[in-house]
Amino acid sequence: MGKIILFLSLTVVALFAGAGFLAYNRTEKSKKFVRSVIKLNLFIFVPVFVFGLVTLVPEITQAASETASGSGQGLGYLAAGLSTGLAALGAGVAVSNVGSAAIGAVSEDPDILGKSMIYLGLAEGIAIYGLIISIMILGSL
Repeated sequence: MGKIILFLSLTVVALFAGAGFLAYNRTEKSKKFVRSVIKLNLFIFVPVFVFGLVTLVPEITQAASETASGSGQGLGYLAAGLSTGLAALGAGVAVSNVGSAAIGAVSEDPDILGKSMIYLGLAEGIAIYGLIISIMILGSL
């Protein structure tokens, strides 16, 4: 059942993404169409994904805990993956905001390049913190 849900959701995402790429030709009408395709894709994919998580994760973690003698090792791997993935996602958002602001600031005043690189490095540090936490979690398993 889980493989069918995963296959169907990934197929829907691929089809909608392909339709959006094929229809995009930089006109206002095609931009609106691509936005509507992305919204429709999210409204279909997110509920299917959440349904899959709610129904499949308890079975997966139960199977992992049975093989690991009830030590919760499956949940530890899930926590390590989530800490790295969510930290990388947050770092990507932070770097995009800081990077665009830094480019604009440096184009007006080239003397602040060093300060903007420090802020950019701090934004990238978020991903490193998530990686460190996941290494600590994996070390304790």
